[in-house]
Amino acid sequence: MGRPRRRGRDIHGVLLLDKPTGISSNDLLQKVKRIYNANRAGHTGALDPLATGMLPICLGEATKFSRYLLDSDKRYRVIARLGQRTDTSDADGNVVEERPVTFSADELAQALESFRGDTQQVPSMFSALKHQGRPLYEYARQGITVEREPRPITVYELQFIRHEGDELELEIHCSKGTYIRTIIDDLGEKLGCGAHVIMLRRVQVARYPMDNMVTLEQLQALATPDEQGQVNTAPLDALLMPMDSPAADYPLVNLPESVSYWFKLGQPVQIAGAPSDGLVRVSEGEAKKFIGMAEIDDQGRVAPRRLVVENFD
Repeated sequence: MGRPRRRGRDIHGVLLLDKPTGISSNDLLQKVKRIYNANRAGHTGALDPLATGMLPICLGEATKFSRYLLDSDKRYRVIARLGQRTDTSDADGNVVEERPVTFSADELAQALESFRGDTQQVPSMFSALKHQGRPLYEYARQGITVEREPRPITVYELQFIRHEGDELELEIHCSKGTYIRTIIDDLGEKLGCGAHVIMLRRVQVARYPMDNMVTLEQLQALATPDEQGQVNTAPLDALLMPMDSPAADYPLVNLPESVSYWFKLGQPVQIAGAPSDGLVRVSEGEAKKFIGMAEIDDQGRVAPRRLVVENFD
């Protein structure tokens, strides 16, 4: 017989990890899971190994609500190398074309303006989008090009930061599903010189504050055992954002405990003052303890969609 499976802690919340460059999001997820000794963990949209910055990692019951962060806006700081186009649109790829940088300031301003607002974007072949069950980047590495449909995206804000020599720095606030590498590659073509990403940092996801990010080194220092081999988990746990923070943009409906009892059994409930439709966060009692997500049904009832399991340690 094999050894019994080791069970982690029932710890619940969202860690805002400041991802370093050169490591995959999944590798970092596993490191954070081990540091917290968490029974469950998941991230909310991978960053490329080259990229750094905000990587929200959900622990425990918070993993049930990570989907709401996948739909959220993101903000990035990006530096492009002008004059070179690569096969991956970033510095990890091979240079496939070199051209002189000859555009004017007015031409740059016009090109940047064309990316603002609602546009259509053809995803990169080096993206994690699936085709017949496989990510596109697997086809790309085999030299296979798959036809991709343009997808609607929104660039809410595109700030010019600096242009020095062959470097262009921008800050971009965009909708879900926007590929910054593709924006930079398309921008390079509009400018006639080619371009690729040499630095990409995600500075914001949804409304999470940048100041709450922590590095892997900070986590590892807090997880250092004492002389007795014990780890004080309180400082680690204090870093976690609330379990319902991925869904913070949805309205909150608070149920009296006499009503929440039935809601937690999976039954739709009627409550005065609820929105007329859409998704809502649901809490209970005077403490407004988060108990799950619901949708207002066609009878105006608060119908459970995802519930928090309450057998916490």
